[in-house]
Amino acid sequence: MQQIAIPEIRANSLTRDDEKFHYLERRLKCSLRVEDDNQVIIEGEPLDEFNAKNVIQAYGRGFEVKDALLLLKEEETFTSINLKEMTSSEAQRTRLKSRVIGSDGKTKGYIERVSGVVMCIYGNTISMIGNMEETKIAMTAVNILLEGGTHKKAYAAMEKERKDSTQIGWLNE
Repeated sequence: MQQIAIPEIRANSLTRDDEKFHYLERRLKCSLRVEDDNQVIIEGEPLDEFNAKNVIQAYGRGFEVKDALLLLKEEETFTSINLKEMTSSEAQRTRLKSRVIGSDGKTKGYIERVSGVVMCIYGNTISMIGNMEETKIAMTAVNILLEGGTHKKAYAAMEKERKDSTQIGWLNE
């Protein structure tokens, strides 16, 4: 048995009456139960439980079910940056999230297109699902933005990282 706490609003959307809940159970090959304290209880075979915990964690961080299920692929990873670890100021966290999202979501969309990751900015986190190289490329841009660098600098560094990894062949396999 595995268990993971997820935000209340996300836990409340996982109800036995919802088709999404049953779809998750089928795909994860596990039984799911949501406790009153927003704990999701996962029961199944050990490997299935491990995979399910990763998927539920991503769902809890704001990803849609279809995107969270990408984690069932062996090469896909989940990465999350907790902005509370960077600053205690709510206003500063909002500013940092806004820098990564960009005007009308353009920055987030560009990072996703160039790197290949799926990103979700939810609560106090910036999370990504992608393979190791895709995540590395996206993190290059995100870190520059979070450190106060310009969008132009972030894009250029990310594009260079993408080009370098493509030339080595990591992304062409």
